[in-house]
Amino acid sequence: MGRVFVWLIAGTSLLTFAPRPAMSEPRYAIAMQGEPALPADYKHFDYVNPDAPKGGSITYCVVGSFDNLNPFILKSLRTTARGMMDLNYGNLVFEPLMQRNYDEPFGLYGLIAETADMDPERKSIEFHLNPNARWSDGQPVTPEDVLFTYDVFTEKGRPPYSDRMSMIAKLEKTGDHSVKFTFNDKANREFPLIIALTPIIPKHAFDKETFDRTTLKPLIGSGPYTVAQISPGQRIVFKRNPDYWARDLPVKRGFDNYDQITIEYFLNANAKLEAFKKGLCAVNDDTDPVRRERDLDFPAFHKGEVIAETFDTGIPPVVTGFLFNTRLPKFADPVVRRALGMLYDFEWANKNLFGGKYSRTMSYWQNSELSALGHPADDREKALLAPYPGRVPPDVMDGTWHPPVTDGSGQDRKVLKAAFDLLKGAGYRIENGSMLDPEGKPFGFEILTASQDEERLASIYQRTLEKIGIAVTIRGLEADQIQARKQRYDFEALIGSSGFSNSLSPGIEQLGRWGSVAARTEGSFNLAGVADPAVDAAIEAMLQARTKENYVAAVRVLDRLLISGNYMVPMQYNTQQWVAYWNYLEHPKKTPIFGYQLPTWWRKVN
Repeated sequence: MGRVFVWLIAGTSLLTFAPRPAMSEPRYAIAMQGEPALPADYKHFDYVNPDAPKGGSITYCVVGSFDNLNPFILKSLRTTARGMMDLNYGNLVFEPLMQRNYDEPFGLYGLIAETADMDPERKSIEFHLNPNARWSDGQPVTPEDVLFTYDVFTEKGRPPYSDRMSMIAKLEKTGDHSVKFTFNDKANREFPLIIALTPIIPKHAFDKETFDRTTLKPLIGSGPYTVAQISPGQRIVFKRNPDYWARDLPVKRGFDNYDQITIEYFLNANAKLEAFKKGLCAVNDDTDPVRRERDLDFPAFHKGEVIAETFDTGIPPVVTGFLFNTRLPKFADPVVRRALGMLYDFEWANKNLFGGKYSRTMSYWQNSELSALGHPADDREKALLAPYPGRVPPDVMDGTWHPPVTDGSGQDRKVLKAAFDLLKGAGYRIENGSMLDPEGKPFGFEILTASQDEERLASIYQRTLEKIGIAVTIRGLEADQIQARKQRYDFEALIGSSGFSNSLSPGIEQLGRWGSVAARTEGSFNLAGVADPAVDAAIEAMLQARTKENYVAAVRVLDRLLISGNYMVPMQYNTQQWVAYWNYLEHPKKTPIFGYQLPTWWRKVN
């Protein structure tokens, strides 16, 4: 066995230790709750076609721009090229130690790490790297690469990668192909899985001194593709690495089926749609059922050259809505936010814009056992909320809460009056048709929008707010401009979401979305600026839960607190995913609970 390196946080020195024997047998997979869904001898994930043909090319299209290839730094965080590490298109260049199975709530299977040895108390985890793992330049993946990754992420990386060493007491090389993490008291029971999902980068290919600078130089990773061509802001082309080390592993069978992947950038959604109609883009997704029918009225669809399909998912829908920047004094009072939340006329919008095909979003984990809706708070939840009396109204506590239902006319006076009464109770008044705050200043705000669709929704909200004297302006920005404003929290209100996606296994990502520390961290996803010790406590209880009952209780408490805090005005959802695609593409028959997975699709063989 080679030298053993130990890396200690808090400025302590590099030491040498003898490796300690493992406390349990190394596992091919680990799960957040219970056992992994697949057996040790699994051949591939259930939602792939292991015999999918390889070859051909595909072009994906996105709205926005890019000026950077490094997805791990704060600069250009939201304008980094898609595909380098991507939830939609796959981790084309950079990979984590273990791969997520998207057909179970939270199960991870060996990739760079062939196996993992996790302490039953989850105080440590040792990864045994696959000796065949290689970077795209042919050099082996080593424990030193893992050590370097955490070193450079801590000093030069962006959240959440930069924060992870704060929960690690010791990081050590324990063998030629093994590395062990020992956690401190700040860590939680999910954290070993988060470590397993952290992407690893090559020590020999990065300069720590310049790591935090943007770059358009093709980067070396361990993934199935390499960067072949770049047109800054317009196009990035990936080519399959014929020597990809993991192509025959069970965890990768049926994935990465194209020889070339191109991602084209467009200034707006209309330009992207026209490119799809012309055949430049292979797929097009849309959440608006009325617009789908309208946009499909073109020759290629009528000829059967373009296919439209819906996919059912088993996860809670992403919460989208008008999000308030509560760092600003005008949005600091939850009573004011509650009144504003009453004034989105979902019934009118659903009838006039969405053909009645949407449902109202009311919970952050809607349609799941994690939701507070329909579930009165049990003793576990009451105990968690006991130190924070009055945070949750009675109707949210007993699970009966529901946003106001209008008559759909766009003129429902009873809802307007109820919202005004709340504002009046908070010291607001109307003079000469204008709403004045308790200091006598006109009350209003600006909504940032990034598309015509967002502007249309903002206009509906604006129209209702103006009926009680609240002056709302709407400002449309290009995608890169709005992303820059988000990064520095330079906005009053915008149409946002509760995160990239939702799941049946919420975990440490909730700290980044709702935690007090994230509210003060530039570039975090806590856009609303939520800084509530009750929310922090609920997330901590969720992360430390050892039983499913305690876990569900903690998530429901978090749901109740977010509903009660009125940080967003949730709009609507449809649980089905809709996508149109050109008929040269095929996909597996099975759809996992997280929905369709583009990295498993392939191009038909002529």
